[in-house]
Amino acid sequence: MAETIMYTYTDEAPMLATHAFYPVVKAFCRHANVDVELKDISVAARVIANFSDSGKLKDEQKLPDILTDLGKLAQSGKANIIKLPNVSASIPQLKECIAELQEKGYALPNYPEIATTDDEKDSKARYAKVLGSAVNPVLREGNSDRRAAVPVKEYAKTFPHKMGSYDGCKTVVRSMKDGDFYSHERSIIVEEKCDARIELLGDDGTTEVLRAKLPLDKGDVLDATFMDCKLLCDFYEECIQEAKEKDILFSLHLKATMMKVSDPIMFGHCVKVYFKDVFAKYADTFAKLNVDVNNGLGDVYKKIAALPAAEKEAIEADIMATYATRSNGKMAMVDGAGGITNLHVPSDIIIDNSMPTAIRDGSKMWNRADGLDHFLATIPDRGYGCTFDEVVEFCKREGAFDPKTMGGCPNVGLMAQKAEEYGSHPNTFEVKKTGTVRIVVNGSNKVLIGQKLAKGDIYRACQTKDAPIKDWVKLAVKRCRENNFPGAGPDNMCKAIFWLDSARSHDVLLMNLVQKYLPEFDTKGLDIEVMSPMEAMRVTCTRAKAGQNTITVTGNVLRDYLTDLFPILELNTSSKVLSIVPMLEGGAMYETGAGGSAPKHVQQFTKEGHLRWDSLGEYLALGCAFEDMAKSNPQAAVMAKALDAAVGTFLLANKNPGRKVKEIDNRGAHYWVARYWSEEICKGDDASLKKVFSKTAKELADGEVAILQQMVDCQGPAVDIGGYYKLDMAKADKAMQPSETFNTIIESLTKCVS
Repeated sequence: MAETIMYTYTDEAPMLATHAFYPVVKAFCRHANVDVELKDISVAARVIANFSDSGKLKDEQKLPDILTDLGKLAQSGKANIIKLPNVSASIPQLKECIAELQEKGYALPNYPEIATTDDEKDSKARYAKVLGSAVNPVLREGNSDRRAAVPVKEYAKTFPHKMGSYDGCKTVVRSMKDGDFYSHERSIIVEEKCDARIELLGDDGTTEVLRAKLPLDKGDVLDATFMDCKLLCDFYEECIQEAKEKDILFSLHLKATMMKVSDPIMFGHCVKVYFKDVFAKYADTFAKLNVDVNNGLGDVYKKIAALPAAEKEAIEADIMATYATRSNGKMAMVDGAGGITNLHVPSDIIIDNSMPTAIRDGSKMWNRADGLDHFLATIPDRGYGCTFDEVVEFCKREGAFDPKTMGGCPNVGLMAQKAEEYGSHPNTFEVKKTGTVRIVVNGSNKVLIGQKLAKGDIYRACQTKDAPIKDWVKLAVKRCRENNFPGAGPDNMCKAIFWLDSARSHDVLLMNLVQKYLPEFDTKGLDIEVMSPMEAMRVTCTRAKAGQNTITVTGNVLRDYLTDLFPILELNTSSKVLSIVPMLEGGAMYETGAGGSAPKHVQQFTKEGHLRWDSLGEYLALGCAFEDMAKSNPQAAVMAKALDAAVGTFLLANKNPGRKVKEIDNRGAHYWVARYWSEEICKGDDASLKKVFSKTAKELADGEVAILQQMVDCQGPAVDIGGYYKLDMAKADKAMQPSETFNTIIESLTKCVS
């Protein structure tokens, strides 16, 4: 019976790359008695699946709930999942997807910004299942072991990328000194299994249940905190004034996709503070137009488009005048030529990509003239804002990192069973009236945590289960002992640091649990410490600068941010990083890197037929998936060993996709991997595989000139792929499989009998 790899079909550039690479994967896997199933968990597929039982869609349009099915597989102990980057949809992105599906004939309702009727409430609840980081919490039934593979790190040292200069750097990072989530956190360890509720006791005597049932297990670390939005707005004003005084770009860095409730609200407050005069002047107009500032300045432009020309132009003129008065015309830009600023769309600037990219470039962001300039990074919450401040200040003192000598900084991240899922769950609320928010045990009415909030403040609660914490400690010890990356050895012992802050009540509880569980594992001879995030960043940067390796052992949010920061500094991109997620119940998921740059790659591809997306993460993940099967499948072991060698050859030969049109792109990279892979299989001991792949290797070598020429000749003209969120499959196949010579060889391999 064939074993099965679940290969996810996601969004944007990774989705396009799948159209080219998946036929290769199927063809090779077939000869190792391994099946591969493509599982569509794209934004569009998830929208359709959530409405397939609503009576709104035709039978032929309906889709099963694949994400839920994969979530069950992740808990079964039998998972072997390759997970490509997917879009964590913001509300503007979700609306775009809905509109595209409606144009394709799907009778989906519009997203109800204000839900009043039962139908609107039902639709909003269904759409809520797609918003934000909806995929990862379902699939991540294990903690994260994320690192650069040895060949990838060696490639970066052999072919180093350019780093920006820190000479005269004026960039600063600013976070709140009071009133943020960090300052208000309260945490407990749950003493017994129970169901609780989250409720608001208003100062007016009313009680509102915010969440009726919150299941808690004995040993759960339960947190509650809030953002004081008055102090948040004061903080934004201070940052705007400081940026103006320093004559540097003003920029805002949040994560309004993963933090799908809290960060869009915080984004909206910044827009209102920056354009306070505009919002005061046109308050009645914006109210009538139902402007949702949480969707950014772009929502203002969208809504005023329906106004009479003179009124619309007056508002636009006042918006443009604001830049000069508020920040000397200096604002961080997403698209300088197009006039798209840092405040237009909340999903355009995501902190885990925007800050690392800027730090790599000498702590500079793009200005209106499409040049790089110093900036003030506005990061409200100190829980992670101060870590970015540390690395910026380190580089200002010590200079930019050198990829040729920089040490490795892999991460072991706590994330299993929705650990520390701040903002990605139904426990985050904008409080509608002043009062006390508390978590209360249903039945006994025992109060677990209570906090006083003002109207408009943002409340959030989360839980972290005991088993994932213990597994996190175990994984950190395992990774530290294996110490498998360049430069490691007796003279360069790897250090593991738990990033935990004794000023945070949540982290104090975790520190105690770390100390409790560490003795259960073999730590003899290992260098393992616990440090505050600021100190840990300082030590990690110092060691990296000296070429030493450090494992960052962090909670979920810092996992998310550091696994972009260090790979972008070390490798120039986080898409080259392999993330292994060993499931708590057995089996594993292999994530293939981050997709922060994916939208720009799609734009380039549709404009000029060149896809520069780097699928190295997919190659590495596929190798791990084969290794997972190797114990019971000798041919899978051959495939894994051959692919690992092929990737090494691929990197040393520098066959990565080029950035410019008429260079080898993502499709050409697949050709080289397929060729090297088949050649390496022929070097193995399996006679049946050698027989099949010797023919394939020869055909790929003989067809090199024709194949690469066909993959370059197709570039230049614009490409129609039939959609952005839901592609036309035939058009995407045609666009991503342009070489008939290559296609014929892969089809022949697929049909060949071993």
